[in-house]
Amino acid sequence: MVLFLGVSVLSGALAAGLAIPFAGLAGFTTEKTSETLEDLPQQFDEVPLKQKSTILAADGSVIATLAEQNRVPIKLSQVAPIMQKAIVAIEDDRFYEHGALDLKGTLRAMLRNQSNGSVQQGGSSITQQYVKMSLVEKANTPEEVAAATAETYQRKVAELRYAIAVEKEYSKTEILEKYLNLANFGDGAWGIEAASLHYFGVHASQLTLPQAALLAGLVKNPTGYDPTNNMKRAKDRRDVVIRRMLELKVISVNQANQALKTPVIDPNKVSPNKLGCANGRYPFYCEYIVSQLEENPAFGKTKTDRANYLKTAGLTIRTSLDPRIQAAAQQSINEHSKATDQAIAAITIVEPGTGLVKAMVQSRPYGNKRNQTSYNYNVEKSYAGGYGGFQNGSTMKAFTIAAAIQKGIPLNYKINSPNTLDLSGKKWSTCDGTVKAENGYAPSNSTKNVADPTMIQAAQKSTNTYFLQLSQRTGLCPIFRIASSLGLYDAQSGDPLGQYPAMTLGVGYVTPLQLSSAYAAFAARGMYCKPWVVTSVKNSAGKPMSTPGADCKQALAPEVADGVNAVLHQVMEPGGTGSKLKFGKSELAGKTGTIQQNLAVWYAGYSTKLAAAAVVADASVPYRNLIGQTLDGKKMYDASGSGTAGPLWKTAMQGALKYYPVTSFVAPSDKTVRGNVKDLPYVNGMNPDDAANKLRQAGFEVAIASGTVNSEETAGTVAYTDPRQRDGAPEGSLVTIYVSNGSKKNKPNTPTTTTPPGSPTTINPNCPPWNPKYPNCGGRGR
Repeated sequence: MVLFLGVSVLSGALAAGLAIPFAGLAGFTTEKTSETLEDLPQQFDEVPLKQKSTILAADGSVIATLAEQNRVPIKLSQVAPIMQKAIVAIEDDRFYEHGALDLKGTLRAMLRNQSNGSVQQGGSSITQQYVKMSLVEKANTPEEVAAATAETYQRKVAELRYAIAVEKEYSKTEILEKYLNLANFGDGAWGIEAASLHYFGVHASQLTLPQAALLAGLVKNPTGYDPTNNMKRAKDRRDVVIRRMLELKVISVNQANQALKTPVIDPNKVSPNKLGCANGRYPFYCEYIVSQLEENPAFGKTKTDRANYLKTAGLTIRTSLDPRIQAAAQQSINEHSKATDQAIAAITIVEPGTGLVKAMVQSRPYGNKRNQTSYNYNVEKSYAGGYGGFQNGSTMKAFTIAAAIQKGIPLNYKINSPNTLDLSGKKWSTCDGTVKAENGYAPSNSTKNVADPTMIQAAQKSTNTYFLQLSQRTGLCPIFRIASSLGLYDAQSGDPLGQYPAMTLGVGYVTPLQLSSAYAAFAARGMYCKPWVVTSVKNSAGKPMSTPGADCKQALAPEVADGVNAVLHQVMEPGGTGSKLKFGKSELAGKTGTIQQNLAVWYAGYSTKLAAAAVVADASVPYRNLIGQTLDGKKMYDASGSGTAGPLWKTAMQGALKYYPVTSFVAPSDKTVRGNVKDLPYVNGMNPDDAANKLRQAGFEVAIASGTVNSEETAGTVAYTDPRQRDGAPEGSLVTIYVSNGSKKNKPNTPTTTTPPGSPTTINPNCPPWNPKYPNCGGRGR
């Protein structure tokens, strides 16, 4: 009797839109019901569907899919009619006939539940199920999920109220569409389109009867009836749906029999749900992308909010990665290294003038197994998985060259550079004062060098003692400021680079991404662009969202960058440490780098179209000398920027630059080549000591060369200076005096094709030393 009264009241409540409470149901008081109904809103706020976001390469190919739920929302018109019939048949066969509540189904469930003393059977309509799924979707905590799924009469009442609101606001067609897009179909597939593609490799519009029956049956228990978990249970459930459709005369006996004989799924056609960066084509690059996106306030107030938004908002994220260039870089990794090597290798390639990161590769693949890693050796530690770089060695000399050119020091500037130089107690100016070398600091050169090299010659041979003295003349602050303006900072700590006496030989920790971007600024004539990886973001409706674009600034004067390019171009010409890495017709420039004890070796280089940095290093603490470790499966007996990292750079750039036209650097101006020089006093024919005093008074340092040279001047007097009086010299620079032996005095002045030992090379602005088109020009750093 109590049950009958409860159902009668329920019917009246529904007729009145649940304006009055339930009454008389066992364990469910009028007071509780009134409170529940009074607290419920009169409308149902639709939950936004959680949609997967897609990360694309520059050519539109998919890099990775980010999602909490693998879902592709579609219109009901895109769902096969047989699928619509199957879901209605098994879940709510009177869906188009009743309102928010199917009284027959509810009564049947209530009778069963009353006999059992608890809620055992649902009897919910499709509309009620949609409400329940929506409430679960809205839940953000385990407690909210529990409340949304609790088998209590209170929740059922709330569900009914919401269901009535939904039926008032939407048509049956709209409700079924929302239901099919929201439902969980098991094995990570949410929504009918994702499920169709996942299990059968077809769109929802192409589903057949047995396929539709399987999917319709999954909704009741997505895990228990998942065919990838239990094929027999899945078939039994599918067949229940088919027989129910036959019972309702939705299908014919022949159709049912044919469907029942059909295999449930073809396991070979089930496509895995490869969600997240780890399952994408380029996991390291993808994680770097996600790290950058999580810093964008357009996607949420907090990092957690932004991370959740990226996985649920259905974004389309286009990136800078060029699959062709990525493939070229990966080919280099494959050719010159192995995942099983003790040493690691990494390469980043960027585009000068935009900062677009075109490729990012490394020798150890992504994963947690042996010879795999989750570290990205290309990026800073501040990003997810970022390893934090390696000391950059002599690649730092490029910034010293820039500082020297900026100060007006000419490209043919000479400094006496012995193989070993005692710098104990010597001082260098910094941005905050001075720093002094420790006692016993006597660095040596690692390559055979010219005794009295020009800046070009010193760069070709990477002459340490030259660049240490050059950094004294420029001061460390200009080197620091230039490097910082080109994006260099300590990639481990995030702190600025240190200003130490050996700064020009390498300082701090730098990543391939940082270094390639910095060298790209030289290629772009001083225009530095921050690494740019996300080129556009569109929301689920296809509308553009706010995202940072290219971030470029003129960090160096173009003429300074032109000078750096002229010097570093010679590194890759005959006589330079990078000469064996030269290829093709485009002009190239680069610099080697080796740090103490060979813990890491570098090669960074560029054309005007692409810049790349390659590193080979020990990435396992405690760090050890690369010599004796394996690379490409072979023990290393030598380790150098040119011979070890260089081949990685060359193969990658050779493959990448084939997609670009032949290019050349802009030749530096005569003023850049000559530097900001002041006139030298004429001292030829003077007593060497008097000449030295005169030069010192004019603001120059002076050295008198040993021995004598052939000259028309009187023996024992000044034959000439280096640099020559006609060329001038930067203030404070070294001027070498050569003493005449008088051998040509009173003899005809005949032209000679030989250059006296130690004399500077005359640079003709119309015949630049960095241009191999003019082989008869001097000053090529040979």
